[in-house]
Amino acid sequence: MLPAFSTSATGMSAQQMIVDTIANNLANINTVGFKRSQVDFQDLMYMKLQEAGRELEAGVTAPSGLEIGSGVRPASTLKLFTQGEMQNTGRSLDIAIEGDGFLQVTTAGGEMRYTRDGSLRVDANGNLVTSGGNQLDPSISIPTDARSVSIGKDGTVTAFSGSDNTPNVVGNIQIARFANPSGLSSEGGNLLAETAASGAPDVVTPGTSGAGTIQQGFLEKSNVQMVTELVDLIQAQRAYEINARAIRAGDEMLQSTNQMLT
Repeated sequence: MLPAFSTSATGMSAQQMIVDTIANNLANINTVGFKRSQVDFQDLMYMKLQEAGRELEAGVTAPSGLEIGSGVRPASTLKLFTQGEMQNTGRSLDIAIEGDGFLQVTTAGGEMRYTRDGSLRVDANGNLVTSGGNQLDPSISIPTDARSVSIGKDGTVTAFSGSDNTPNVVGNIQIARFANPSGLSSEGGNLLAETAASGAPDVVTPGTSGAGTIQQGFLEKSNVQMVTELVDLIQAQRAYEINARAIRAGDEMLQSTNQMLT
């Protein structure tokens, strides 16, 4: 069998993975706080037919070798944390992080997770939770008699209660930063989990230590750009077709060889 068959097959598999990643990006184009992913690849081992630097004759060495590659393999999917567009909702419990960092939440199972989804709600116990029902950490409780809520850029949450709108600071939203946010694990539900690659979170007050600030009344849209994804999709499709064409070319070469031998 020609090596081109297996080499081209790895190329087709790689382009299929790109298409799958693009499909997920496009599917989440309206997901609050979603960050697009891209696939990184590495070339596979090489068959070294001749070593570079070999001696051709006395005092003369070859400036290059003779190598044949065996294809490509996916190395990682990289999540890109560029800022998404800010959408003005006017809703007092909608917040967006302008800059670096994540909201810290606790799941129903008590696990710590991180998100850029700032579409907050008040649950039955008066606690601030995300749209998925995960409670902010540290927890913040809104009084039942609160008439309005103000959230400052530094994360200070103030509830105004009573007929005279008495202000009462009920908590402070914190932001978690990571040395390598691309190392976070995607858990679904707009949630990310800490890994050994991401490092431990540095939980700080918004606007300090390089963390972003809180924008009340806004939501961060996904950073997926439809034009970019469609261009990448066309390129992946063409690359897939070219790899398939290489397999057909190899098949025709074998067919010609068989005809010559028969």
